[in-house]
Amino acid sequence: MKRLENKVAIITGAASGFGAADARLFAKEGAKVVLTDIDEENLNQVTDGITQENGEAMCVILDVTSPDDWQKVVNKTTAEFGGIDILVNNAGIASQAPFLESNYETYKKIIDVNLNSHYLGIMAVAPSMIERKGGSIINMSSTVGMVALPGGDPGYTTSKGGSRALTKQAAAELIGFNIRVNSIHPGLFKTAMTKNQGLLDNPEIYSQLTQAIPIKRFGEPEEIANVALFLASDESSYMVGSELVVDGGLIVI
Repeated sequence: MKRLENKVAIITGAASGFGAADARLFAKEGAKVVLTDIDEENLNQVTDGITQENGEAMCVILDVTSPDDWQKVVNKTTAEFGGIDILVNNAGIASQAPFLESNYETYKKIIDVNLNSHYLGIMAVAPSMIERKGGSIINMSSTVGMVALPGGDPGYTTSKGGSRALTKQAAAELIGFNIRVNSIHPGLFKTAMTKNQGLLDNPEIYSQLTQAIPIKRFGEPEEIANVALFLASDESSYMVGSELVVDGGLIVI
């Protein structure tokens, strides 16, 4: 039997990176996957790729900062698949502005997308999970939600630290309904976000960062998907409010 057989999963930020990798792997493991994002073109491509491999998937445009959009996703998911078992709060944005060069508007936007959307997602799916007598919610945080980095963007760091705390509060509240809430804390990975930040294309910067990682390489999105699959599956049935660091040893030293 596949590890997510007969489970229904909503994944945000599924047009690329971690979200796309999660969606592909979840579908291979038997889940009915609802991919969401605001990037319609890439979202459709990822969804089509899953269905062409005989996976069961559909996509819905979602602004994760909109309560109304969240309700539409829940309604469409329930109508199509009967309910919700898994939520991966993965959508996120970043800025490169150091603290004293940052501005409040960007700060607020990052908090909205990276943190407040996790609250909205949890609140949106909880009734369906309660009705189904259980579920798994996975919040994508970051190593910078655990340790600050000099020169790091304050909005990103704050949002990821907030997601870490929100995970624990939600876990404490929802475990009474057999809903497990856990977080994943990636380090440096080969994603569109790190590419857009110039961390992959500049050989000097890439080399410096790679040497700072004990495992001496950036991670691949599929390595996060494997961890998300574990948390989504019944194999992690005793994990509540846990934070799984996946960083090649970056914050060990």
